[in-house]
Amino acid sequence: MADRNNDRVVSFDAEPLILVDAQDREVGHASKADAHAGNGILHRAFSVFIYNSAGELLLQQRAASKPLWPGYWSNSCCSHPRQGEEMESAIARRLQEELGLTCALEYKFKFQYHAEFGEAGSESEVCWVYVGVSDAPIRVNSTEIAAWRFVAPEVLDREIATTPDRFTPWLRMEWQRLRQQHE
Repeated sequence: MADRNNDRVVSFDAEPLILVDAQDREVGHASKADAHAGNGILHRAFSVFIYNSAGELLLQQRAASKPLWPGYWSNSCCSHPRQGEEMESAIARRLQEELGLTCALEYKFKFQYHAEFGEAGSESEVCWVYVGVSDAPIRVNSTEIAAWRFVAPEVLDREIATTPDRFTPWLRMEWQRLRQQHE
């Protein structure tokens, strides 16, 4: 079982995100709140899938305080690089902040998507997807993560097929592509 990392707030509405065009070229910056408001503004993001040595995927349930998709199950870690931050540094920072771990990662692909969450806002992202393997202890940050679990890939396939609304839209898209092209 995991230790609690801490309850330190690590995500802020004012943090400056990197706005991009459809080719993932930097075109400016906006606060996280502005980038996700209404229909959203296209910005750079990342998603990380961490497996243990048994081949099970670490899923996290997003904290109830999250403005978009609170309480939904998602991939191991996802977030955004901030203005002036390289992708690798952003991922290392976020893995430590959310899960209290470091992990070697392999880049798999990037894609653009848009998903609305009612009146609360939208995700409009060019998302870079990474995969890693770790058996290190997990120390979750409860301001970000309500619960976590490891799940066998075939079990996740069945859960997404039978109860897709329990999962974030980006997880469903990324998982489908990972299963089809990269496993």
